[in-house]
Amino acid sequence: MNTPRLLVIRGGAIGDFILTLPALDALRERWPRAHIEILGYPRIIELARQRRYADAVRSIEAGPLARFFAPDAELDPALVEYFRGFNLVISYIFDPDKIFADNIRRCGVRHVVEAAPRPTDLHAAEHYCKPLESLAIYTGKFQPRLHLNPTDRAAAKKFLPSHNINTDAALVAIHPGSGGDRKNWPPEKFGALARWLADELDAQLLVVHGEADDIAVAKFLEQISPRPFHRARGLGLVELAAVLEHCAAFVGNDSGVTHLAAAVGTPTIAMFGPASTPLWHPRGENVFVIPFGPRDTALARDTIVGLLPETIQRR
Repeated sequence: MNTPRLLVIRGGAIGDFILTLPALDALRERWPRAHIEILGYPRIIELARQRRYADAVRSIEAGPLARFFAPDAELDPALVEYFRGFNLVISYIFDPDKIFADNIRRCGVRHVVEAAPRPTDLHAAEHYCKPLESLAIYTGKFQPRLHLNPTDRAAAKKFLPSHNINTDAALVAIHPGSGGDRKNWPPEKFGALARWLADELDAQLLVVHGEADDIAVAKFLEQISPRPFHRARGLGLVELAAVLEHCAAFVGNDSGVTHLAAAVGTPTIAMFGPASTPLWHPRGENVFVIPFGPRDTALARDTIVGLLPETIQRR
């Protein structure tokens, strides 16, 4: 393939997609001039569009695509034509009976790589790269990285002053929620850490408030009252990533937002409990995973001080 057209089909949540970025990076390195397209959930795959990994994206939520999960189905002609336009399709769709992959082949795609969406023994970032070995693509780079563009960073620079955030002072982001309550560090521990950040380190607090975080955020805010805080709510993932890039540190649970912070290079502390697995640890040069336990708050404090000895100073 001299100038191939590649399609990567990737459903899943935010963290799943971010941990697939090393695989996308390996594809881009192998075929730097290829047209790479991603079929997935629009709000998530936007992280890759025109940001190194993908030249174009398309929604996986199209109704006619459902027929591709049925054996011997009458396939939508427009989608057949769409898939036929790719030299290579890599599918991370859960497809135990190979029905979806076989229907993609029925469209005339010569090369279809079937990649299991859930890791079993390798870390997820490594697991998602493994199927590429069938294409003679080998990589040892398993650290996800988001490549924000000037427009993304301009949006963050607009957000910060509009929320009265002092860009000359340390800003620490805290995300007390996640995809499930069992993954959440207790709000009283988040609160104790946040009070210490505000009272002892004079840090500004940025509370990340996602769609499913109402209860977790409300409990956290009870813990830090009456201290001032800033709130990041209702942001698209790209804008949130650009805002997190400005933070001196990030503290969160086993969540997609934690992976987002790590992927933009923000010093990240991830609190992982028994409901989480090491296969999904966020990765990065300044990423630290702290297990729930008797000394977790003290460990989080020590980690922040060790990460930022010059940026955040004690009064």
